[in-house]
Amino acid sequence: MHDALTGGLDLAWWITAVELPAMGGLFWLIARVRKDADSALDDLRSRAEEAQAQVRESLAAYKLEVAKTYVSFATLKDVEQRLTDHLLRIETKLDSGFMPFEGGRR
Repeated sequence: MHDALTGGLDLAWWITAVELPAMGGLFWLIARVRKDADSALDDLRSRAEEAQAQVRESLAAYKLEVAKTYVSFATLKDVEQRLTDHLLRIETKLDSGFMPFEGGRR
């Protein structure tokens, strides 16, 4: 009977002296890792939002630059009309047999 009581005390002592502090340490470690992970995630989220804002700002600046430097549709249409008119005049001259140089020489 004494051995059963001593065995029970050894088990209770083992649980109290070793396993409870070990479990408490593991619980603390898990809580700490979770807190660090949440902190890192928040930091990563804020950096991603800053990067997204920078990308949007640079895209808006690029769109503005394109709007300033690219040719408008009306200007492009005017240039196309002038080129077409000039090519038609050249075609008319070629069809009429106009030779600007005698014998094809200067």
